[in-house]
Amino acid sequence: MPPRDAIPRVVLIAERDRTVRELQEHFLREAGFVAEFVDDGVSALAQARLILPIAVVTEIMIPQMDGLTLCRRLGDDPITRDIPVVVFSILSAAARAEDAGAKAFLRKPIVGSVFIATLEQLIAAQPNAAKEQQWASQQ
Repeated sequence: MPPRDAIPRVVLIAERDRTVRELQEHFLREAGFVAEFVDDGVSALAQARLILPIAVVTEIMIPQMDGLTLCRRLGDDPITRDIPVVVFSILSAAARAEDAGAKAFLRKPIVGSVFIATLEQLIAAQPNAAKEQQWASQQ
């Protein structure tokens, strides 16, 4: 069994914009994360249940299920409720994101240091049981 620090810290991202994806992937890779991307909310929910990422980052305006609905559905699901969700949007929607259960709201355009610091804070604040479950699912 590999040591825990050898297990990739996977962040699931629901984002449509290719340029934003490339920037997110760059910042995440530099910080030791692995990015997994999906294009829509339905895929994000299914993938989150499957891989149990260390965090989910979603924009609001994604197809099939918007990011705020995704946030609510992740929070309502016993399998995914402990995964922190970051809503990342060009819209001024911090209060709506909080109401939907997001643990953080970041406004576009992306600022790498803020993006990574926010993820690190949320991951550190996770219950230990959630971290253990995610670690076990990635072995």
